[in-house]
Amino acid sequence: MTTTGPYSLSGLYIILDPSVWPARPLVEVLTVAAEAGVFLFQYRNKAASMKDAYVEALALRQAAAQAGVLFIVNDRCDLALAVDADGVHLGQGDLPIDSARKVMGPDKLIGISTHNPDQVQKATAGKPDYLGFGPIFTPGSKQDHDPVVGLEGLRAMIGLTSLPVFAIGGIQLGQVGEVMRAGAKGVAVISAILKAPDIGHAVKEFLAQMPKPASPAL
Repeated sequence: MTTTGPYSLSGLYIILDPSVWPARPLVEVLTVAAEAGVFLFQYRNKAASMKDAYVEALALRQAAAQAGVLFIVNDRCDLALAVDADGVHLGQGDLPIDSARKVMGPDKLIGISTHNPDQVQKATAGKPDYLGFGPIFTPGSKQDHDPVVGLEGLRAMIGLTSLPVFAIGGIQLGQVGEVMRAGAKGVAVISAILKAPDIGHAVKEFLAQMPKPASPAL
């Protein structure tokens, strides 16, 4: 398990998916959001060839390093290693966590997407660094999503794991408070930030609805 420097795995987690708004450069999104206070980003591109994904991910990784923020790659351990990302985020159809840990090594972050209590318990047993759980509401970026779990589903699963949980799926600004009160450590968002007219302003509004992270020990 890697360390996250002065940060804890909590707060706003932005997923950078070029399909959501192709005309908006992802490096610009990351840079502006990082300046506004976000420290956790994930690159997700399920349609690109490995070569194109590498070019895109490498530019994002370099921007993340310059901004001093964490950069995670979705699904692909090989791509995560190729760009020296801080970790990988696995779906239910990706490598099992024990295999992913062998590939990634002991010092990289691993997150796992979960959608029901059984998946939460199985994922927790594999000792990842954090879980994603959802969709809490109907996603704006996916048509073929898992069944919506709602706030009740989120509350029910929080007791099944001691890991940090990021809620995901259609979460808008006005819902952040209730999602956090339901037990999530953070909120993963895609459309609500990538489609925002003013990314910096949208980020600050989201962060204002969340507890401030603890100051790092000196």
